[in-house]
Amino acid sequence: MCAMARPRKPLLSTDRIVETARELVDREGLAAVSTRRLAAELGVSGPSLYNHFRTKDEILEAVADSVSGLVDLSMFEDGRDWRTALRDWAVSYRAALRDHPNIVPVLARGPGRRPAALRLADAVYGAMVGAGWPPAQATSIGALMRYFIMGSALGSFAGGFVDDASAYDPADYPHLGQAHLLAEQQEKIDERAFETGLAALLDGLTQQYEQARQSV
Repeated sequence: MCAMARPRKPLLSTDRIVETARELVDREGLAAVSTRRLAAELGVSGPSLYNHFRTKDEILEAVADSVSGLVDLSMFEDGRDWRTALRDWAVSYRAALRDHPNIVPVLARGPGRRPAALRLADAVYGAMVGAGWPPAQATSIGALMRYFIMGSALGSFAGGFVDDASAYDPADYPHLGQAHLLAEQQEKIDERAFETGLAALLDGLTQQYEQARQSV
């Protein structure tokens, strides 16, 4: 009787390393990532990772870019007006960051040389210029939206309040009598805050856009 062949381990690849590293970051945060830990997760020897990445920082950069690659950019190519496209993009961007919050500090450094992040920046800037925004304003819009979206993903407003009513003595905080209830409504409150802020930003930009066109 022939002995059964042992199942082969999946070949080590850049995509497999990045996917495993992203899962590790999602579960345990940036501090959990090391080449030794990642090699153990992959079932390989540590040095084998160096055939794909030279350093831990390179791995984290690749993880960050994989998250940028999850952001939908089709709205800038299918004929949507600039305001609708910007809104839909912001919602998609925030969803990607919400699903992978632990990598946001790396993303917040800026696109650097990351391809997906640069494609994202290029798409937003190109769409704004194509819609008639002056290049300087298009740059400012990209920066403004990035600040807003990143900020919304760096932490939860509602989750920052403890669910202990005694922490909010009315003698000290007369307007925080319901603050202990915020944490249990965290997702709903944070979502509503994002939608409110996004609408306000877009309303302001729309007003600027219309005023600029009327002055031409």
